[in-house]
Amino acid sequence: MTAESAEKLLAPVLSAFWDDPTSWTLDTYRAHEGYEGLRKALAMKPDDVIAYVKESGLRGRGGAGFPTGMKWQFIPQGDGKPHYLVVNADESEPGTCKDIPLLFANPHALIEGIVIACHAIRSNHAFIYLRGEVVPVLRRLHAAVRQAYEAGYLGKDVLGSGLDVDITVHAGAGAYICGEETALLDSLEGRRGQPRLRPPFPAVAGLYACPTVVNNVESIASVPAIMNRGKEWFRTMGSEKSPGFTLYSLSGHVAAPGQYEAPLGITLRQLLEMSGGMRPGHRLKFWTPGGSSTPLLTDEHLDVPLDYEGVGAAGSMLGTKALQCFDETTCVVRAVTRWTEFYAHESCGKCTPCREGTYWLVQLMRDIEAGKAAMSDLDKINDIADNINGKAFCALGDGAASPIFSSLKYFREEYEQHVTGRGCPFDPAKSTLWADDRTAHLEVNA
Repeated sequence: MTAESAEKLLAPVLSAFWDDPTSWTLDTYRAHEGYEGLRKALAMKPDDVIAYVKESGLRGRGGAGFPTGMKWQFIPQGDGKPHYLVVNADESEPGTCKDIPLLFANPHALIEGIVIACHAIRSNHAFIYLRGEVVPVLRRLHAAVRQAYEAGYLGKDVLGSGLDVDITVHAGAGAYICGEETALLDSLEGRRGQPRLRPPFPAVAGLYACPTVVNNVESIASVPAIMNRGKEWFRTMGSEKSPGFTLYSLSGHVAAPGQYEAPLGITLRQLLEMSGGMRPGHRLKFWTPGGSSTPLLTDEHLDVPLDYEGVGAAGSMLGTKALQCFDETTCVVRAVTRWTEFYAHESCGKCTPCREGTYWLVQLMRDIEAGKAAMSDLDKINDIADNINGKAFCALGDGAASPIFSSLKYFREEYEQHVTGRGCPFDPAKSTLWADDRTAHLEVNA
């Protein structure tokens, strides 16, 4: 692939000026048509803005791909209650790393999108729930919010429109479960972050029991460009059911990991070609299309269109578009064990299938990895995963089951090698992924 053809595949919108030395400032943002979409939105009626975003085909970029305009439309009108917008910036999915770089490099895209969304759903207060570990991003986001207030894009009578909008930036305490929208709302209210039983849904009784829209960072940050350049322009990219541009996070055993903004429907083969492929001398073994909670795929799926329908038809989920690529030096059992340990650790403990199921999956996966398991244990982990899948309060349980199901589907022989060979056939020293703690300890003390 030539550099020219690769450039045509990319669609830098959110990341168009990330390489600017002061990309996060208000002056730089306005120099790139920043807040022009807001001016156009404020000239429209709220219901017309909702209809416009709905007609653009923008789908949520947080994992499920639910139509953004439709979610806004669910907010009841004339109910006499305050309406709230909550932006989910609690990015904690293993392999997912798009929202944090976006906020660090271009926070004003989110702020402009928030004001547009607040106008559309008739809200006067928005909350940004940020992953608490990323302190530099928190500081930069606070600075951007201050700049927006000073410039009249936030506060009373935004740009003379009569709209009042305030933003509260809230830093979480490092709980993966708070990425689930109802657990996030409980955390915002000062309670322990645990998923709520639904109904009622957040659109009816969300934050403080009031109608609430919960959107992902990238979803809201994509709205200003749609309002400024037009819904028809947005639909020229991507596919009919999955239109537009999006950020793909390429990581793992690749030559050039990073954020690649491209139209929905690009393939992993194309992304690898433009990024230099796998690390020299190695080949792709398996990969995740949307982070560790999505069923893994293999090198047979290199040409699957990376949109919601294409990845779904291949038996996985697009999720957050976190493309983790693993080469032939990686032990699948080892990788799945580490993911399972993560989900067991992050389970909030509210529901029995997830709390107990992830615990027992970890015990069995560790035994399989160490060669202490029996062949019957392979069916047992599949059965436990089945008892978790679809039976938990939230999607964490499904996410824990996905790697089990998919790895057994494509790499059962490797699992059997661990059992019959009484241990892992892979040499940890040859892999750059998850170095063995015991080996590292011996090397340090040698």
